[in-house]
Amino acid sequence: MNTNDRGDFSEIPVLDVAPLYGTDREKIAATAAQLCDYLENIGFLYVVGHQVAAQSVEAVREASKAFFALPEEQKLDVKIDKNFRGYLPFAGSTIVTSSVEAVSKPNQSESLFFMHEVDETDPRCLAGEPLQGPNQWPTEDLLPNFRPTIEHYVDGMSTLARKMVGAIALSLGLPEDSLDAHFEDPTIFLRLLHYPTQPKEEGLFGSAPHTDYGFITLLAQDDVGGLEVKNKDDEWIAAPPIPNAFVMNVGDILARWSNHRFVSTPHRVVNYSGRERYSQPFFFDPSMDAMIETIEACVPTGETPKSGPVRYGDYLMERIDKNYHYRKKAS
Repeated sequence: MNTNDRGDFSEIPVLDVAPLYGTDREKIAATAAQLCDYLENIGFLYVVGHQVAAQSVEAVREASKAFFALPEEQKLDVKIDKNFRGYLPFAGSTIVTSSVEAVSKPNQSESLFFMHEVDETDPRCLAGEPLQGPNQWPTEDLLPNFRPTIEHYVDGMSTLARKMVGAIALSLGLPEDSLDAHFEDPTIFLRLLHYPTQPKEEGLFGSAPHTDYGFITLLAQDDVGGLEVKNKDDEWIAAPPIPNAFVMNVGDILARWSNHRFVSTPHRVVNYSGRERYSQPFFFDPSMDAMIETIEACVPTGETPKSGPVRYGDYLMERIDKNYHYRKKAS
């Protein structure tokens, strides 16, 4: 990698990942090599050629709109719980762990969180392990077909995410399945987000400048826009919606895992459009018990890793507990 190229971009590149669903090893390797370049130098890209149906993306967006249109008291019936599942009211988070800038004002959004499903009889739930519990769902009579719509989407996104895990391993010169053990029981988030149009006020954002915590994010946005990515010249580059594309970015744990060979790039959301904005980021992260140690191939000869080993669950909970207002009140 030429370090002078890192962060030097004026637009977000597009990668066709269709070969990852096939068996042609040369095409898979070429896709992984191109992915490596984007992750090293930009940390962001558009993913096209995936097999997540456009109808599934749109169905989730419509379900999201229907939920956020409900009266507040009905949304609060599934208020976010200790397991980070449910409705987070407007302005419910402030990104105090941001490494990008000092953030003092809450994000101008409301959210509905889903994670990997954990039955209430599961030993992890019974033991009170962090983030291990059932999702909260609006009732079927209130929002018919809501749950199957979400679950179908999560299945398709999980398949895509696992393809990207394999491609990331290949991009580092590793066997395609070399990272799989860390994702045997992945930590999965689907966050449905609603951004009302916001006033132009200093320090006020739909989502304040930040980097993501985890491994990778795969974002579906509506046609409103507002996502911006920061380059090395401190310019905010628009990442406008592209039909049938996901915006993918590196999270902090992947940057750390790769000895910061891959860059977790700051980004933000501002919604000055005069329209409501809806987005649905999907976060695919390691198992809570996974130990993240710097990949040896990413450490130059004679050097030591830039970060020590960390248990993913401990790392994640520190950030969640600091950034979400309701966590500060939890017993």
